[in-house]
Amino acid sequence: MGDSAPSPASTWAPLSVDAVAGLFADVDARWWLSGGVALDHWAGSPIRERENVDVSTVGGDVEALIAALPSSLSVWATVDDDLVPWAEAPDDTDLQPVLVHDDDAAAWVLRINLEDGAPRAWVYRRDPRLQLPWDRAVLDVGGIPTGAPEVQLVWKALRPRPEDDADKDAILPRLTGEARAWWEKAILSTQPHSAWAIPVRSPISPARASWNRPTR
Repeated sequence: MGDSAPSPASTWAPLSVDAVAGLFADVDARWWLSGGVALDHWAGSPIRERENVDVSTVGGDVEALIAALPSSLSVWATVDDDLVPWAEAPDDTDLQPVLVHDDDAAAWVLRINLEDGAPRAWVYRRDPRLQLPWDRAVLDVGGIPTGAPEVQLVWKALRPRPEDDADKDAILPRLTGEARAWWEKAILSTQPHSAWAIPVRSPISPARASWNRPTR
């Protein structure tokens, strides 16, 4: 671990998907690609340039992931907007996100997000009413656990930026009918004021939502 905290503004040199999978291949813990890198991996090619790489896990498994990291990588928690070594972070604090730094390269390489879950289901951290069985929330894509694209788009729907719009526009047409219907219901129930909810709940075309269209 480095002698002093790296700057949050330090450059990123994100690990590749294969490198991340290699780090955690033998770890007995639940983890999965998340965020934009999950969308790219699911799509089979990059949608756009990504600054960083994210994985997610549940609270009880984060220690196992950290223990699997080589000594050249230091681990930091964000506490009241300050970076604190993971080992020194208080137990009663929401340590989000966990940041991994390559001290030799002086660059951030990985971000670990803590999500919620029950034994049988993923649970949306912002609204526990929203749940999805694990085998639908986390997919096996080429042998690598990958957050389902509709779930990643729910996370992005809160305050979508132009780059999030690009992700949505690339992913939505490729979703199955079941996945798209789940996503539409999810944003209407958890983030009804999102800009992405407007075309789903349009008063001009109330049947526009895929799950609310008449069948023939």
